[in-house]
Amino acid sequence: MNKGKVYIVGAGPGNPKLITVYGRECIEKADVIIYDRLISRELLAYAKEGTEFVYCGKEPKKHGNIQQQIHEWLVEHALQGKTVVRLKGGDPFIFGRGGEEAEHLRAHGIPYEIVPGVTAGVAAPAYAGIPVTHRNYAGGVTFIAGHQSGERDRIRWDALSQATDTIVFYMGMANIAYICEQLKRHGKDEHTPVAVIEWATTNKQRTVVGTLQTIVHLVQEHNFSSPAIIVVGDVVQLHDKLKWVEEIW
Repeated sequence: MNKGKVYIVGAGPGNPKLITVYGRECIEKADVIIYDRLISRELLAYAKEGTEFVYCGKEPKKHGNIQQQIHEWLVEHALQGKTVVRLKGGDPFIFGRGGEEAEHLRAHGIPYEIVPGVTAGVAAPAYAGIPVTHRNYAGGVTFIAGHQSGERDRIRWDALSQATDTIVFYMGMANIAYICEQLKRHGKDEHTPVAVIEWATTNKQRTVVGTLQTIVHLVQEHNFSSPAIIVVGDVVQLHDKLKWVEEIW
């Protein structure tokens, strides 16, 4: 039997309209779609009749052995000659474990393609009126995974605090107090602007703006939770001037 093919597709940051044209085409031709927790049902509706859906959502702090199971599903369905779409939020190669899945497919001789998606670290600030780079505010941006408490101390906080103008933290809400404390301890001014954007690009989006000194209190006061993106840097000052979602939603 001929092997099938796996498409590792980035679904974008939440708004189903932000998927790429090629990403949608992959969904439309899939025999099997293995999809994550935050995937919009509107995207799944593009699938053809008879498509098999496999849910593999990972709840925060409850990943368990699901990633290994995903690897096995990808190979199993592809060996049956099926067209498989691994549908992941954001971009599969930015904190999406797409690289691990591609490695597993390569090891088993399964053909695959990577279909990039719009990553939340850029899209969430954009929907909040915050450009992550700006000629007058920031010449560079760094993306950091802020979620796994057992690994967070691997971050070079001293270098991070001084080496980049804008810092964007994915999956950092559970550790936001720790993040702010480490940045201050390693040289960031406590008055550095910080924004937290919850449910970015969807009709549930909310944004709160403060500083390294105040943002923890503000997110607690307004009951912010995951999924959310944390943006640190002077570009956050542009939120009040450039916010546009509030004007159309």
